[in-house]
Amino acid sequence: MAPVTVVVNGRVECVDVRPLETLLDALRDRLFLRGTKDGCREGECGACTVLVDGKPVVSCLYPVEAVAGRTVETIEGLNDALAVRLKRALVDVGAVQCGYCTPGVVVTLVDLLRRHRSPSETQIRLALVGHICRCTGYAQIVDAALAVAESVAEAAA
Repeated sequence: MAPVTVVVNGRVECVDVRPLETLLDALRDRLFLRGTKDGCREGECGACTVLVDGKPVVSCLYPVEAVAGRTVETIEGLNDALAVRLKRALVDVGAVQCGYCTPGVVVTLVDLLRRHRSPSETQIRLALVGHICRCTGYAQIVDAALAVAESVAEAAA
């Protein structure tokens, strides 16, 4: 085991990790942050998406050693006004059904909305490439993101 120091959701954490341990396993098994889901272990479903230094990564393939000295945001740490508005919009439009994909989708969409306050439907759909949702058909997820983008644009005007 080797120690890795990382900032997770605003807190400095020092975690003893096994060689080649994934960020997903360290988050879930060592830091007990279980909102990040273990879906495919192949980087294909997006359920394990987190932000590393503000960029989305699939944590099931990301070696935890690679986050040493960096900043990680998980679904548990996304509580700013934008993230809260997005979470509420997803519920309001019925985009949360089984909920397994929801944490990764929220993380990805928060990143998109932080970078582009008024993304187009195409930009939203492109951001969601790599996320598998078997329940909603994506239409409600896109509707929620568009509604949040519109509300952010109105608030800024």
